[in-house]
Amino acid sequence: MRRTTLGKSGLDVSRIAFGTWQLGGDWGSFDEETAIGAIRHARELGVNFFDTAQAYGFGKSEALLGKALRDELKRDRDSLVIATKGGIDPGGERPRDAGRAYLRKGVEESLRYLELDHIDLYQVHWPDVDTPAEETANALQELVDEGKIRHVGVSNYNAAQLADFDRTRPVETLQPPYHLFRRAIEDDPLPYAREHNIGVLVYSPLGSGLLTGALTPESTFEPSDWRSKATAFQGESLRRNVAVVDELKSFAAARNATVSQLAIAWTLAKPGVHVAIVGARKPKNIEDSLAAAELDLSAEDVTEIERITAQGVQVDGASPEGVA
Repeated sequence: MRRTTLGKSGLDVSRIAFGTWQLGGDWGSFDEETAIGAIRHARELGVNFFDTAQAYGFGKSEALLGKALRDELKRDRDSLVIATKGGIDPGGERPRDAGRAYLRKGVEESLRYLELDHIDLYQVHWPDVDTPAEETANALQELVDEGKIRHVGVSNYNAAQLADFDRTRPVETLQPPYHLFRRAIEDDPLPYAREHNIGVLVYSPLGSGLLTGALTPESTFEPSDWRSKATAFQGESLRRNVAVVDELKSFAAARNATVSQLAIAWTLAKPGVHVAIVGARKPKNIEDSLAAAELDLSAEDVTEIERITAQGVQVDGASPEGVA
């Protein structure tokens, strides 16, 4: 597994991070023991970077990750980089809260669920326009000074919000959504992140399933799966993007790759992107994704991939307020 330095954080991490959003209940039902097997298999294959969040099942995902990695965390804590996120309360009266009190409460809860004495990377999950950036940044620096977190990042921020945060303390990492059907970060905030050496770990490189090759125009989802309410997974948008993925399958096959490997490798080939976050519920599913880190795309490959996907529909994802 290839590794990289995550920007100014200095963290040495695998280029694929194992993400755990799918283990919090927002993606329908799953078998817990099989999911634990997927996490452990990712570790066996060289992944040392694991990303979760307080909001993924309100601690459920964090607890599952901690359980899966418990033995190694006790034996060799420094071999693993554990990242989590806080500052949101989906469905609550205040869906976004990056204030000092709520962030501090969130860090304490995450430490308890993960059963850790410190978190390697703590990220503000979504920007909170009702809290001054100075308050958020100072609150997280206090937690760094206390040894409860080691590094500070943000997620879903734009360049202006990054700059506001940077005026108080440097943003070390950024976690934005990025895939072939969602490319807005190329204009903002990826250039800012490159300029300021911010480590970028992108989420949803497989388009929340759109780029796995497993969906059809007739695909449906469990009511508890957020995609059942998202327009990107219904009607004409789904039909058009499935047709694009079918064309990508042929392009990938000619390079002895799967369409999901192609999609992940494309994100990793983009300047400024350090890591792609990929989730799995079964051990066999993680193997295909991890192989993408070894797939080198030429400039011509990238151009052709983007020509094919230009026929698709750009989509949005979920937020603390709901789904698009």
